[in-house]
Amino acid sequence: MTDASGKKRVDTAARVIQASPQTIYKAFVDPSALASWLPPKGMLGHIYEFDARAGGAYRMSLTYVGTDHSVQGKTTENADVVKGRFLEFVPNERIVQLVEFESEDPVFSGEMIMTWTLAAVPEGTAVTIVCENVPAGIRKEDHDVGLRSSLENLALYTE
Repeated sequence: MTDASGKKRVDTAARVIQASPQTIYKAFVDPSALASWLPPKGMLGHIYEFDARAGGAYRMSLTYVGTDHSVQGKTTENADVVKGRFLEFVPNERIVQLVEFESEDPVFSGEMIMTWTLAAVPEGTAVTIVCENVPAGIRKEDHDVGLRSSLENLALYTE
């Protein structure tokens, strides 16, 4: 989404998690772990392919549980299918990925860059997500809720 100044939308979220950067990093590079904590509340994840290295690709689906969700999926009525490529891995510090939603609707198309940064702090690890070039069809309010939910799930998984 481009704003009035011509800039693409950037969404962010952050949380301190009471776990080491090493523990959190491991939760990113293990496909079963990622499928369990990444989907926001009310969704389930399934990994179809996963090659955790710079230049490696992945494909996963996030499926709504039940039929009473208020937001339509981007790929089908009940699911978002995501394909991505890992651009950078800095062990225990940063994961950068290029994310594309599979959708026939152009408002959900485009390449979003997601950067996850891990920084050791006295309480554990400060985890920050920065999403650049967020597709216009993803409502900011919904994206903010989803990012916070994923961070909460990551905390529950690693703490």
